[in-house]
Amino acid sequence: MLPMHRACMGRQVVFIRLRKGKPMSASLAFWLVLGLVVGVAAGFIITRFVANSSTKKAAEEARRVVDDAQRQADTLRREAVVEAKDEVLKMKQEAEAESKERLREVRAAEGRVNQREESLDRRVESLDAREHQLSSLQGQIERRERDVVAAREEISQRLEQVAGMSPDEAKAELLDTLKDEVTHESAAIIRESEQRTRMEADKKAREILSLAIQRVAADHSSETTVKTIHIPSDDLKGRIIGREGRNIRSFEQITGVNLIIDDTPECITISCFDPVRREIGRVTMENLIADGRIHPARIEEMYAKAEKLVNQEVQEAGEQATFDCGIHDLHPELVRTLGRLRYRTSFGQNVLNHSLEVAYLCGVMASELGLDSTPAKRAGLLHDLGKAVDHEVEGPHAVIGADLARRFGERPEIVHAIEAHHADIEPNTVLDVLVQAADAVSAARPGARKESLESYVKRLEKFEEIANSHKGVERTYAMQAGREIRVMVVPEEVNEAASVVLAHDIAKQIEDEMQYPGQVKVVVIRESRAVDYAK
Repeated sequence: MLPMHRACMGRQVVFIRLRKGKPMSASLAFWLVLGLVVGVAAGFIITRFVANSSTKKAAEEARRVVDDAQRQADTLRREAVVEAKDEVLKMKQEAEAESKERLREVRAAEGRVNQREESLDRRVESLDAREHQLSSLQGQIERRERDVVAAREEISQRLEQVAGMSPDEAKAELLDTLKDEVTHESAAIIRESEQRTRMEADKKAREILSLAIQRVAADHSSETTVKTIHIPSDDLKGRIIGREGRNIRSFEQITGVNLIIDDTPECITISCFDPVRREIGRVTMENLIADGRIHPARIEEMYAKAEKLVNQEVQEAGEQATFDCGIHDLHPELVRTLGRLRYRTSFGQNVLNHSLEVAYLCGVMASELGLDSTPAKRAGLLHDLGKAVDHEVEGPHAVIGADLARRFGERPEIVHAIEAHHADIEPNTVLDVLVQAADAVSAARPGARKESLESYVKRLEKFEEIANSHKGVERTYAMQAGREIRVMVVPEEVNEAASVVLAHDIAKQIEDEMQYPGQVKVVVIRESRAVDYAK
């Protein structure tokens, strides 16, 4: 219908166009109308034919599509049915397997329950039998208890008749006997324990000392403070003395040392009790000799430089010692005093090196004993502090060092350890004993001190000889390496007042006749005893 409509529309346009032109004749218009009608009819027929043919083709195509869809649907249905059957079969098999497994578990559980029931039945039977047995044994025990009680009463009556004592009296006597035996045995046990403990303590002490000595092992060489100065030639001695001795007088006055110039070739000697002052004098003289200009003004200039240099070395030595020991909170004055020990020797042993070694030994032994090593190192480092100023202050160097430490804020336990390391006071702490032991170990090392055994023995014999030479002296003992002399006197010949005078006389004679380091303590002991005999 659409093509025909379009054809009609075209013809109408032509007709209209013709009408807008020239007027047409009636026949022509008729034929045109007739042609138009025939065209319309032909277009309608053709359109209908085309439509019928298209409808048939569409119907055939639809039937073909429907057939294909039907076939696919049948195929899918058959496949679904097969898959459903497979799935049902699989689920059936799984259900059967699960049911079989459950059945096995149930049967196993039933078996275990049956076994447990049988075991419980057997246990109940055993308990019944044991209960019956215990009942029988209890009856037997009760009968035996009655027999024992009767026998005990009979024995007690017989013992009372034989001993003539009541049970309370016999019990008291037995307790006394047991008490004596226990006391004796306990005393023996205590004595054995004390001996064993003492032996173990001695063994442990030796082990700790040996370990400390091994860990702090070091080479030692005997050192002495330099007292002699080499000069290029003997002609320089006259320049050192100066005109009318003005140079040597100025030198001794400025430095505080004694300058000895004798016939020894190419050598002069400096003498002073103060080791630091002696070192300043030595440096001053060496600088003067190297400079060549020796006069009072130059001596003062060189002395100032030498004093500054030595004081700096003293400070550095003290700081280095504290750093090596791990001690960083010492008072600056104690650090300087400690550095002065660099120029102090004791029997040839450098006191600063000795103090460092004592500090190390104290630290090692404290660690082995489970103690804090820091205070032990501190006490060991400061124990000989008094030797730096013992030429300026009267008294034992241990007491002097303790006073210095106390003055500059050291703790009481450190001060006590310093003061007690030569038994000037009674040692009563572990720290005191550690410092004493470390001091003895360091001084006793082979080569640490150069004094020979012969001279040491002679000095001790001289001490005893001086004390024994006085009237009323019975015996004399040199103790603590010659630092203490104990004099035993006859009480009938020396009274209390005379003993005081005797101690002073002996000390005065030792000062006048002998040379020794430090000081010597003289103790006079007067003891009265009353003895009688009972016959």
